[in-house]
Amino acid sequence: MKQSISRKLFAYLINGLVLALPVYITGYVIYTIFDSLDRVIPIEHKYPGLGIVLLLITLVILGFLGAKIINEQIKTRFSKFLDRIPFIKTIYKSITDMLGAFVGNKKRFNKPVLVRLSKDHDVEVIGFITDEDLQEIGEAQSDKIGVYIPMSYSFSGHLVIVPRSNVKLITGNSLELMKYVVSGGVVEFEPEKNEGAE
Repeated sequence: MKQSISRKLFAYLINGLVLALPVYITGYVIYTIFDSLDRVIPIEHKYPGLGIVLLLITLVILGFLGAKIINEQIKTRFSKFLDRIPFIKTIYKSITDMLGAFVGNKKRFNKPVLVRLSKDHDVEVIGFITDEDLQEIGEAQSDKIGVYIPMSYSFSGHLVIVPRSNVKLITGNSLELMKYVVSGGVVEFEPEKNEGAE
């Protein structure tokens, strides 16, 4: 009898953890992000959230100035200046290219595909074509393409070089498909929405 009561109590404890932990961790992550962003602009924190409001206003103004005043010539000069500083150049270019691939004018993850990694196995992975001309890395790669394979529950991934014949285009919204992959297939995506022609 005592054993069955202790088992029930333990089961209730586990159920409580399953319910409480996701709520607690989500709340903690949101609070940490909020607090970090709120402290980006160093002001007195009498009013929580004021730092975030000022940060958003600053970014909007910066975006407006970038679109209206800062032209390509200034951007090119700034990039050439950074080219003289090896370590800084690498970091800046990597971040700029990655952000541009997701949200810039030259989005790169807009051609979702199914990739068969081996002809011996009937296993396919979801990826995004990022390079359709690989002749710069050798003539032997001229009939191959570069495909980025995102990983589930992670912001990392792999670049694979595969023959064109191993790749099938997917009709679907790239952003929704990326969510689908990152969520491990939990989030559904709409196959009829296509932005691959962007």
